[in-house]
Amino acid sequence: MNLTLYRREMKSSIKLLVIFAAIMTLYVTVIIRMYDPALMKTLDGFVEVMPELMAAVGMHAGATSLLGFMISYLYGFILLVFPMVFCMIRANGLIARYVEKGSMVSLVAAPVKRRTIACTQLAVLLSGVLLLLLFVTILEAGIAQSSFPGELELSDLFMLNGGLLCLHLFIGGICFLASCLFSDTKYSLALGAGLPALMYVLQMLANVGEKAKAAKYFTIFTLFDANGIVAGEHSARIGMAILLLGAILLFSAGIWTFCKKDLHI
Repeated sequence: MNLTLYRREMKSSIKLLVIFAAIMTLYVTVIIRMYDPALMKTLDGFVEVMPELMAAVGMHAGATSLLGFMISYLYGFILLVFPMVFCMIRANGLIARYVEKGSMVSLVAAPVKRRTIACTQLAVLLSGVLLLLLFVTILEAGIAQSSFPGELELSDLFMLNGGLLCLHLFIGGICFLASCLFSDTKYSLALGAGLPALMYVLQMLANVGEKAKAAKYFTIFTLFDANGIVAGEHSARIGMAILLLGAILLFSAGIWTFCKKDLHI
């Protein structure tokens, strides 16, 4: 890693991190504080009125615990989409935007290996994802413990967010590889943002009903089984492992691609 480059890029990430953290703070705070066992039937009524729409974003009736409620109302849309958008934006700006603007020449001209540049930019992306999910975990634990003492099992929350981290690392891997593959940001975004977005749409279709259930085989979001992770199911743990391994392979492919590509500068 090049620490000078890392510090500069992390400063560029701060504003974006603050924006996403603020948005997620709003949603997480409001949704967790909505939890009330006495009002669960009322909330479930909204799901019954619009079952297909709610199912599309992972919301289901019948939650019997605080964590189950959080999974239903946070882990089907909010905590999937916002970190995903962060990965899309940041990964594109770390490699492809530099090449497109011609700024990469100043980095390559320095006595620093290409691999060092790629690994440093990757470290910036990983740091951003880790900080965002760490913030969310602390926020969830803090609000749950202050509003509903003893209702949330922290070990289950940590395991759940570990699976969420694996998912977003895989998404970050797709975005990073796309940024390394293309010298134009429009192509980098088309693949890096378009593919995860498409897979999320397929997951929404798979959630709706039996007719589109086969769509789950074409999306990585199926590998993140929030309820299965909390229940300790073996298949859910395997899904986490596949996501983590896939992320490592994608990051490695991105670094190799950047080291071998002709930058035309």
